[in-house]
Amino acid sequence: MSTGVIIILAVAALVILALVLAPRVLQSSGAGLRRRFGPEYERTVSRHQGDRKAAEKELSERLRHHGDLRTRPLSAEAREQYVARWAGVQEQFVDSPVQAVAAAEQLLSEVVRERGFPADDHDEQVAALSVHHSHQVDGYRHVHAVAGRARDGRAETEELREALVHARALFEELVAGHPQDNVRHRAGEQRGAGRRAGHAATGGHDRQKLGDRLHGPLGATHTTTGGTTGTGTTKGEA
Repeated sequence: MSTGVIIILAVAALVILALVLAPRVLQSSGAGLRRRFGPEYERTVSRHQGDRKAAEKELSERLRHHGDLRTRPLSAEAREQYVARWAGVQEQFVDSPVQAVAAAEQLLSEVVRERGFPADDHDEQVAALSVHHSHQVDGYRHVHAVAGRARDGRAETEELREALVHARALFEELVAGHPQDNVRHRAGEQRGAGRRAGHAATGGHDRQKLGDRLHGPLGATHTTTGGTTGTGTTKGEA
């Protein structure tokens, strides 16, 4: 093999390697992290008192640990059960807001684990969720923190209502049917092209129907949980 051919092959190998590594490098850069994490990027910077270098180091670590996580799809039966339970939580809120928020936190934690996110450590769950659901993960933090304050009698009913509303965005995202679930986790199953196309075409419609089912009644007051809770029922508010 001539020297010229060897040089050409070496250059080609370097080009291929660069193409493979470029997305990872871009993703771990400041601009790439900002695009990947969205609002979570700014929250992390704020938590580091404006130190973007420290924030980007943390986010890069999250991406390294959890970026390749393959979540598990929910079965249709499990999805229906979770949606029914969440609807029950929202109905419970009208009379028992503290208990409802505690139940919402527990239910959301169950869904998170069943979808394949870390099972035991809350901080690891949040870190993994921030990589894959960066626009909704703060709802998980919020409901966890508010449920803890509520157990000590330090949360107002309106705060509890807002926590439940905030958490619902992540719940909807986790239980909604995603076409990519079928691609990632069921590639080995026999499916016709028409069925796959049907999933993709109806995905947005199914998500809309799910949102309609979950937007049930919640009460809204400004009294503390230790006082009288004259909750009013408002359809579609939450």
